[in-house]
Amino acid sequence: MNLSIGIVGLPNVGKSTLFKMLTKKEVLVANYPFATIDPSVGVVPVPDERIKKLSEMSSSAKTIPAVVEFYDIAGLVKGASEGEGLGNQFLSHIRETDAVVQVVRCFTDENIIHVDDKGIDPERDIEIINMELIFKDLETINKRTGSLEKEARTGDKQKIKDIETFKELKTGLEKGLLARNVREGITDDPAVKELQLLTAKPQIYLLNGTEENVADSLKDKISKLNAGYTIYDLSSAEDLNKLIKKAYEILGLISFFTTGEDETRAWTVERGSKAPQAAGAIHSDFEKKFIRAEVIGTEKLLEAGSWPEARKKGWIRLEGKEYVVEDGDVMVIRHG
Repeated sequence: MNLSIGIVGLPNVGKSTLFKMLTKKEVLVANYPFATIDPSVGVVPVPDERIKKLSEMSSSAKTIPAVVEFYDIAGLVKGASEGEGLGNQFLSHIRETDAVVQVVRCFTDENIIHVDDKGIDPERDIEIINMELIFKDLETINKRTGSLEKEARTGDKQKIKDIETFKELKTGLEKGLLARNVREGITDDPAVKELQLLTAKPQIYLLNGTEENVADSLKDKISKLNAGYTIYDLSSAEDLNKLIKKAYEILGLISFFTTGEDETRAWTVERGSKAPQAAGAIHSDFEKKFIRAEVIGTEKLLEAGSWPEARKKGWIRLEGKEYVVEDGDVMVIRHG
C-alpha cells in the first residue's frame, strides 16, 4: 500500500510551501486565496536509513523505498462545502486520501494577509476547516440514507441497521463532532467505510510557527480532537522527515523489507498485519497462496552480513500464517 495524504487549510497558511518543500516540486505559491486550483500530487520517499544499509549489504541493482503521495489541495474557506463551486470540488479531492494534514497558521507576519480580517486565531481556523469537512460529510450521509431507506423497505435487516448507524453519525456530526470521534469503532463499520467520510480520516495538524507561537490551549484542543500534531516553522529549512514519520505513527503503519541482488525494497503495511497480509502487499496472489515466510530483523541481518551467513547462524526463522509482522522485518515469502 502507498500512503496518501491530503494537505488542507485556509488560504495563505503555508500549504503549497509545505508541498514544495516536501516534494521539491515547483507549484504555484502566491499570496492570495485560490492560488492553487487543481490538486498537485507529489510522491515523496519515506525516510528510512535501513533500506540503504540493506541495499549496500546485498549489492542490489535497485533500491525502492516506500513512498507517500501528497496532495496539495487548494485553500478552503468558510462556506466551501456549499453549492457546486470550487470549494466543493476541492473537498471531493480529500476523499481519495488516507489521511489529512491540516496546516494551521500560528506565525504572525503583517506582510502575509489572513483570509479572515479578524486576525490570527489558530483555534478558530481549525474549527472553520473541520466544520466544512463535517458539512460535506452530512451531505454524503443524507444522500446515502435516502437511498438506504428505499432499499430497507424490502425488510433487509442489514440495511435497517445501517440506517441506524448513519443516524447516530448524523447526530454526532450535527453536534460538531468529527465522524471518528462520534463513537469508538463507528468508522470501522463496513457501511461507513464505504462512504469515505472526510472526518473519518486520521488528522495531523502541522502548526506553522515556532514553539512560542503555539499556545497550550491549542495543543489541548487538538488532543480533544483525538489527533496528532507537529510544530514546524515553514519559513525555516528544517528537515521535514518528522512529518512523514508522524503520519506513519498516527496511521499505525510499519515497514518491512525484501532484499537481494535485483532489488532492496520497503513495503508498507498496517501494524498488526499477519504474514499473509504482508505477502499480499507484494502481490495479491501471494496472500492467497501463502505457505510460510523466512524472517529476520534488519539489525540482525546486517550484523550477520548476508542472508547465507544469517542462515548459517540459525538466525532466520520460519513463520506461518499467524505470524504478526514487526517493523523492520526482512522477509522471503514462500507461496504456492
